[in-house]
Amino acid sequence: MAEKTGPGPSGDFRELAKSFGGVAAEYDRARPSYPQELFDALERLAGRGLEGARVLDVGAGTGISTRLLADRGADVVAVEPNAGMAGQFLAASPGLGLVRGSGDELPFHDGSADFVTYAQAFHWTVPEKSVPEAIRVLRPGGALALWWNVKDSGVAWVRALGERLHAALPSTYHGYGAVNEVTSHLAPYDLRTEHTRLRWERRVSVDHVITDLTSRSYLAALTPEQRAPLLAVEREALLAEFPDGTVVEPYVLDLTVAITPS
Repeated sequence: MAEKTGPGPSGDFRELAKSFGGVAAEYDRARPSYPQELFDALERLAGRGLEGARVLDVGAGTGISTRLLADRGADVVAVEPNAGMAGQFLAASPGLGLVRGSGDELPFHDGSADFVTYAQAFHWTVPEKSVPEAIRVLRPGGALALWWNVKDSGVAWVRALGERLHAALPSTYHGYGAVNEVTSHLAPYDLRTEHTRLRWERRVSVDHVITDLTSRSYLAALTPEQRAPLLAVEREALLAEFPDGTVVEPYVLDLTVAITPS
């Protein structure tokens, strides 16, 4: 999941999080994946490989990151609190394990994991709970890894899209600029913290981008009648920018890895 920024989910944002269940299929179909360079960087910063590692992928959603971790040879279990997202995960990820739960109260034994990962999800937790929980379930020298795909607002059309959404939805759309600031909550703990930033892009159709927008919490929480005119505006703007119908989406991918004492 990913939209809300700030130190932890308020009641309003917890309600927003529930909206993902109704758009789980759109989420799985249209959300961006992750380049293999992300997992290379994760292994480098953690000082160990994913092959054979026990990984808890928390806030796994429909399994976009979980499947990639499994492809790298990890022994991965997904953790997801939302019933709709969990259902889509099971449909899209046969053979992968799923546990219903949240990062604020991980249903795992002490010292049982090599990695705890959050892909687009840590900002939906209460860090005062989720960080100690991650430390509890990690083995000595284990790694808590947090990462986010964020469209690059240095590109004019991306910046304009954000400005339109903020004007239309001022109470729920707050942009993505502060999403990585939640990693400041790692500071009180005895963790060695590493960070890197990657840049990548994908080429998708205008329809694909509209489906992706539909899966965002600030739009998913609206009724179809409320959502339709906003999406129509974005479709028109995208076609004006990309008249051939192929959108080049630039992403900034922030990765923070926090390693427990060994």
